[in-house]
Amino acid sequence: MMYVSTRGKAAPAGFQEVLLAGLAPDGGLYMPQTWPELPSLPAQVPGPYAAAAAFVMAPFMGGNPGHDELFALVSDAYAGWSHPDTAPLTEIGRDLFLLELFHGPTAAFKDFAMQVLSRLMERALKRTGSRTTILGATSGDTGAAAVEAFRGRQDIELFILFPHGRISDVQRKQMTTAPEDNVHAIAVEGTFDDAQNIVKTLLGDEDFRTRHALSAINSINWARIVAQTVYYYTAAAKLGPGARPNFAVPTGNFGDIFAGFAALKMGLPTNRLVIATNENDILARTLETGRYEPRDVMPTDSPSMDIQISSNFERLLFEASGRDTSFVTGAMADLRRDGGFSIPPATLGPIRERFTAHRVTREEAGAAMNRLFQDTGIIVDPHTAVGLAAAQREQAREKGPTVVLSTAHPAKFPDAVKRATGREPEVPAALQRCLEGRERFEIMPNSATAIASYIDARVPRSGGAGGFI
Repeated sequence: MMYVSTRGKAAPAGFQEVLLAGLAPDGGLYMPQTWPELPSLPAQVPGPYAAAAAFVMAPFMGGNPGHDELFALVSDAYAGWSHPDTAPLTEIGRDLFLLELFHGPTAAFKDFAMQVLSRLMERALKRTGSRTTILGATSGDTGAAAVEAFRGRQDIELFILFPHGRISDVQRKQMTTAPEDNVHAIAVEGTFDDAQNIVKTLLGDEDFRTRHALSAINSINWARIVAQTVYYYTAAAKLGPGARPNFAVPTGNFGDIFAGFAALKMGLPTNRLVIATNENDILARTLETGRYEPRDVMPTDSPSMDIQISSNFERLLFEASGRDTSFVTGAMADLRRDGGFSIPPATLGPIRERFTAHRVTREEAGAAMNRLFQDTGIIVDPHTAVGLAAAQREQAREKGPTVVLSTAHPAKFPDAVKRATGREPEVPAALQRCLEGRERFEIMPNSATAIASYIDARVPRSGGAGGFI
């Protein structure tokens, strides 16, 4: 299995190179050169989640690691989940289901990819005798999952950027209470899009990238997408033969729902992929108008979706345009220069054939959260509530089962949950420990130069271990 860049100017690369690089040298995102065929899980696989994970992920790795080693790795990664089914599917209404993705160590769906990614990276570094500096931006849950997955790992220095004052207290404390010296949390005075732009800028600086052996753990890293594809397969298997589910996905950076599209490209029978957005509705506007044009980021009750630049949408443009790298490169250049770009009908048409998008306001999400609690006693977080409201709209026009990806534990957003339901969610023990820990982080300006200097001061060129000083 080889990988190509969405912008067409990088040489094809193998999985290990893609894993450690994250971003292609030409600034594009890696994609598989061809899609493996995998229409369903074999009958003997639905059982331990790790078995499904190894089966789905193995074709993307080109035999490195092989299936047996991969199975051992993912078994270790998912051993700490609090639910024996790892990704349970719960029926909440007629043809309506919740796919619970919050039973991992940081109570969010990002754990599914990050726990695997950290083990794959550590394995690759040990085999090559090298080290890496990981740089990531987060709108909340990615950073917490990365800190939990990479804390204390040898030969890895982790720098996580998050928007200062724009995530929940729980999300922040999950990143800032880790005592390990290889973890560096940075609050950027700006939005998530600003933090993400800093990451892309530094990854695109060849000298800086080489000096620190930079790697990315945002969903621009293809290994994250591969790991998240698995639960689409396990959910479909639980619905039974012949099911063609709709999947409603609360999404900002487009990574989680692109994992569903990847499953579709591999042959998994699905109906609609429903993009659920909050008031930061660039994806809904794009599907409606054909114009991709970011606006100012609005703070909402679902902060992990407070994004206006959805990085993984570039991957969908690549596929929908027939892998036209000239179009993708031009569109990204227009975005930087003019603040937006238009999608031609020949590309927009295939997107609309598979995707539907719904904008859900704070009030609508709160109402959906309250109705579910009143009807079933189940409390969901505000991101899941956005997905639930979008799914219920979609059910009015699409038949068949609809699966809502429940992306985080409600205890991560207690204020929004109490406002909607009148109840305070029960706090899992792991989150409680974070709330009681001592925080340490730096508040820094929205400047790639300032962040680069901060990293330079903490990761010596000799490759020695860094730390807060």
